[in-house]
Amino acid sequence: MSRTIALLAYHHCQLLDVTGPWQVFATANRLSSRTLYRLSLVAERSGPVSTNGGLSLHADLSWQELQSLAPLDTLLIAGGSGVTAQCQSQALQQILQHQANTVRRLGSVCTGAFLLAAAGLLDGHRATTHWRHSQQLAREYPRIAVDSDALYLESGGRFTSAGVTAGIDLALSLLEADHGSELAGRVARELVMFLHRPGGQSQFSDLLTRQQQSTGPLRQVLDRLHADPSRVHRLEDMASIIAVSPRHLSRLFRDQLGTSPGAYLTRLRLEHARLALIDSSQAPSLERLAQHWRLGGAEQMRRLFQRHYGVSPMTYRQRFGRRVSHDSSISYLKED
Repeated sequence: MSRTIALLAYHHCQLLDVTGPWQVFATANRLSSRTLYRLSLVAERSGPVSTNGGLSLHADLSWQELQSLAPLDTLLIAGGSGVTAQCQSQALQQILQHQANTVRRLGSVCTGAFLLAAAGLLDGHRATTHWRHSQQLAREYPRIAVDSDALYLESGGRFTSAGVTAGIDLALSLLEADHGSELAGRVARELVMFLHRPGGQSQFSDLLTRQQQSTGPLRQVLDRLHADPSRVHRLEDMASIIAVSPRHLSRLFRDQLGTSPGAYLTRLRLEHARLALIDSSQAPSLERLAQHWRLGGAEQMRRLFQRHYGVSPMTYRQRFGRRVSHDSSISYLKED
């Protein structure tokens, strides 16, 4: 059965928010040698749509003509710098509210979540968006349970994703739900990317970003932790690096990073253990990993992994463990 998918764009939308998901479904059509998806780009009016990268797209339908696509299976809304202006459009909100009653899947990429929120379509749901805008979404729409770390989420038929490339992950998850993991894996490999990342996985490794953005004395402490996370780092020793008391160091971590020294170090060690799971040709056991990175035992590491990445270490290793294709010299990531 062919499904109709519409992507909603507007002036100054994010180019990849449109073309990333579009390419997933178009590639699925090509690899399956049949039309699994009928794709349409809609905007305020048909014709050119300028993106925030300067490249124009061509909408084949106006928003008002969405009803001509019935039955519409999936409607995805792009994000971008132009979303603020679109949130003021009562006409667009009414169109989205109408579509929410008929479409099977209604979703957004990146800041497209603000359009769904403005129409009241995320009230009472969990949702995510680009990490840079998650606090704003939570502040302006308190009835939404915003998860600032997830790559993508499904809540009551509402699908939201984080920024830019996460829209591709969302599209791959929709494809997998429709046609199975084998086709989703083929599409992912064709696009030369990870077989789609689990939705609960962290949007990005914010530890390196925090280290790079930190200034003043605290940067010296972070540099020491990042240089050798596996060694013993007592709070007193960390404080002595910058000649402050342990209490003052804890205050610096809380004020500048929103966490404690111990929690930061645990997250840093967990990140290194995660990389060891996928980068080793023969990954060590969880117990050995936990001991090496001072994460307690295997069971404690499983709980930490589930909490921060949304999947178990075994599932993560199965999805991302490297192996070599028998029919090429290109390394790719193992499928589920």
